[in-house]
Amino acid sequence: MPKVKIPRKNISLDMTAMCDMAFLLLTFFMLTTKFKPDEPIAVDMPSSVSETILPDANILTISIGKDGRVFYGMDGQEAKREVLKNISSKYGLTFTPAEEKKFVLMSSFGAPVSELKKVLASKEVDTKQPGIPIDSTNNQLRDWIVYSARADKQLKVAVKGDKETDYRVIARVIAILQDLNINKIKLITTMEAKPQ
Repeated sequence: MPKVKIPRKNISLDMTAMCDMAFLLLTFFMLTTKFKPDEPIAVDMPSSVSETILPDANILTISIGKDGRVFYGMDGQEAKREVLKNISSKYGLTFTPAEEKKFVLMSSFGAPVSELKKVLASKEVDTKQPGIPIDSTNNQLRDWIVYSARADKQLKVAVKGDKETDYRVIARVIAILQDLNINKIKLITTMEAKPQ
């Protein structure tokens, strides 16, 4: 008896739906990704095992570099605009609308108030900023913190210090915060793997 041949059929998969899905996912990730803004100082943070997550809004970040330079960063454009207005009236400075807009969009800066116009005039992020003065005779960081707390009533303070920073600088920043009755301070660290 002869064998019956079964006709072979070509199997084809329609990949159109898969390509559409891939492009939709790619578009989603491109539109929702939040890029890290350029910062004028690189901070190599110490590690810890704490799992407390930093809030997304109402944050005042005080960054301290390896060399002890102090930088100020705050979120919330309207609050930053109000802080700049108060600082400019205290120190007798005037800022143009373009400078004000650039300040509101900056992630952080570290310069005395007298050099703030120079920082705002630079085209790119200036990594040579001298830092905000924190000594007892010229404590400009205190003024920035006071006006920030007035502008944003739900402000949370976070300190991000380099692991090689002299402890006295960090202690001075914390002392300034405590003098202003700000005792809830978040210390930003990198996550360390827990021992198994």
